[in-house]
Amino acid sequence: MAKWGLKSISIRSNDIILDIGCGGGQNVFNFAKKIEEGKIYGIDYSKVSVEMSKKKNKKFIQSGVVEIRHGSVSSLPFPENTFDLVTGFETYYFWPDLVNDLKGILKVLKPSGALLLVNEAFKCEEESLRKRNEKWSTLGNFPIHTPQEIHQFLEEAGFTHIQLVVEKNQKYFLATGRKF
Repeated sequence: MAKWGLKSISIRSNDIILDIGCGGGQNVFNFAKKIEEGKIYGIDYSKVSVEMSKKKNKKFIQSGVVEIRHGSVSSLPFPENTFDLVTGFETYYFWPDLVNDLKGILKVLKPSGALLLVNEAFKCEEESLRKRNEKWSTLGNFPIHTPQEIHQFLEEAGFTHIQLVVEKNQKYFLATGRKF
């Protein structure tokens, strides 16, 4: 899913990137392999995930390319206009206040910076996929939304140039938005 989502954006060697909900650190690791002059930050609410991500990215942390922090999307510990790209893979479901959290992300993005959200679970009409997504939503006790609802949330938060893409087999969904 992450590989599919990352095809929708380009990463420059000097980008400064934030991965929200960095989990075990695989996406941070993949970003770090592409960065020469930039920096990758990962943040996660789970202390266990932070430690896993630090372990996965140890060599990049030691070289100064990666920094992993414990924290929440609701109070991002970064100055305004810091990031070229902010990503969230399967994480928005757990954000406490989606629109306000998106507004916080918008603040830390540089002008013309982008947000990429990639999700497996979303509301849709295709029956087998709908049942799968509703099952995960119920088991995990998290909300899912239609792509149109995500568009509305992004717009309400102040993002522009919003794009929505549903993978052709209806397995994944991504949303991008920009700060201008």
